[in-house]
Amino acid sequence: MRKFDSRISRAHNTIRYFMAAFQQNSTLSGAAMYINRSKGEVMLRKGSFLLVLLVLVLGITGSLTAQEELMSLSAPDCDYGGQFQTIEALDARTVKFTLCVPDPAFPAKVAFSAFIVQSSEYLEATGGGGDLVTMPVGTGPYMLSNWDLGNEMVFTRYEDYWGEPAIEPTTIFRWNSEAAARLVELQAGQVDGIDNPAEGDFAVIEGDPNLQLFTRGGTNVFYLGLNNRMAPLDDVRVRQAISYAIDKQRIVDNFYPPGSIVADQFMPPSILGYTPEVEPFPYDPDMARQLLDEAGLEPDENGVRFEMPLNYRDVVRSYLPTPGIVAQDIQAQLAEVGIQLNIEVMESGAFLDASDAGELSVYLLGWGADYPDATNFLDFHFGAGASDQFGDKFSEITEPLAAAAQLADADERLAIYTEANTAIRDLVPMIPIAHGGSGVAFAGDITGAYASDIGAEKFALMEDPDDDNIIWMQNAEPIGLYCADETDGETLRACEQVGESLLAYAPMSGEVVAGLAESWEASEDLTEWTFTLREGVTFHDGSTLDANDVVATYVVQWDASHPLHVGRDGNFTYFSGLFGSFLNAPSE
Repeated sequence: MRKFDSRISRAHNTIRYFMAAFQQNSTLSGAAMYINRSKGEVMLRKGSFLLVLLVLVLGITGSLTAQEELMSLSAPDCDYGGQFQTIEALDARTVKFTLCVPDPAFPAKVAFSAFIVQSSEYLEATGGGGDLVTMPVGTGPYMLSNWDLGNEMVFTRYEDYWGEPAIEPTTIFRWNSEAAARLVELQAGQVDGIDNPAEGDFAVIEGDPNLQLFTRGGTNVFYLGLNNRMAPLDDVRVRQAISYAIDKQRIVDNFYPPGSIVADQFMPPSILGYTPEVEPFPYDPDMARQLLDEAGLEPDENGVRFEMPLNYRDVVRSYLPTPGIVAQDIQAQLAEVGIQLNIEVMESGAFLDASDAGELSVYLLGWGADYPDATNFLDFHFGAGASDQFGDKFSEITEPLAAAAQLADADERLAIYTEANTAIRDLVPMIPIAHGGSGVAFAGDITGAYASDIGAEKFALMEDPDDDNIIWMQNAEPIGLYCADETDGETLRACEQVGESLLAYAPMSGEVVAGLAESWEASEDLTEWTFTLREGVTFHDGSTLDANDVVATYVVQWDASHPLHVGRDGNFTYFSGLFGSFLNAPSE
């Protein structure tokens, strides 16, 4: 009865959605509504310009029946700048995505936690925000039972889980920003596992017979962000000068754990898209001074050419294990060439929001792989749909990235990525500094423990033979649990205990495997992707997963005018970064 009862609410929301779109564009003379009764298409058109197309098998003019309508949203002309043409439920267990351009990385993208499938009814009930952010209803092996803000999160086993049940009945997340304090808690037996031990503690853990250490590969990047909309960073010579002024090797040697390497490019060497023939600017402070002179930035009587804030969040990540110390070192290095950076520490959520909005000038940030493909690194940060964190985008970068993303042949893609990586080096939207090695540590008796290279450890696979829970301590508290609208790695890890996407990453290898979809197939040209859902999967509220839940999950992110396009802050950064522009995006 859940589905039948929800139809009236859905119909009302649909009518409100359509009327809002019509009123928003009511000044367009000649606009008209078209209804295709055979398909239930509802369109607003002015000439050939599609404003809204909402497909409902039920149809606005039809009568409610016991069979639920199948949902769909379409932009048939593909003229809005994004990747999706149509997302549609073909039947209760089948979802089809039609893309505007081929995308060989599409399975890896839909496996990501930003696209955890939500209950369409819960989306409606929460208005797309509110409780959706703090009390998620997922399909995973654990469900959130309590979030004691500032202290801990408690996850309890979902007894009706469709797959292998969680081994332990409870997993608890705690946090402490000090690596030394996390290790003390582990050594004292107060927690079972910790994230990101300090650089100097790797040897301590390896030498302790009561602990076990697991290392992660450096599938990440730490970078110094530069906003080219803020003078004097709008001059490429200034951005290049900053790159020449930073001794990356000194930073890696002094402040990073074993396994870390200098970042020659934004892409780690282990991921397709790294092109070794593109060599970075070397450390050369004299060249930095020369470029600053050419830009007309002469030093004052104190030797200062210009000053700006240097923002960071005091949050440890595998790409930045000691943020405060590294900030001070970069500050000191740039002072040598006359650039005065004033360090400002920000709260994590506010920092991420401000960087995405392009409100910061110089800042420390980084990125860890969500899936092993260049699109996750390059397109997300520098593509046409990327956030404003670096300021204005460069066609010299966006155009080759768009071309490479459509190719399935690795050699063809690499040739184009060489062009993109060269432009990133020369235009300096940011400065890549390090690919950080990192690790996790667990008590010696925890079985099934492991480290995920993408930071997505699944605690349902682990067992404590002496207790009925796994207690995990990470650096920071999750920000919100509607991960469609989050980008923080420790937040995403929490979401992944509760929710699941159409596909998944195998815990050890990271290979894309079946998730809520038991199978999937693509057209020969990689523009049509069809997923068949598992039967009998239920959400934590007891409702049954169907294709409409999948469509709703994507549509509320895709369509910026949708009444449920809300989230925590409404940025939906991953969606735009991976799939391009939003549909019905407001004009800037």
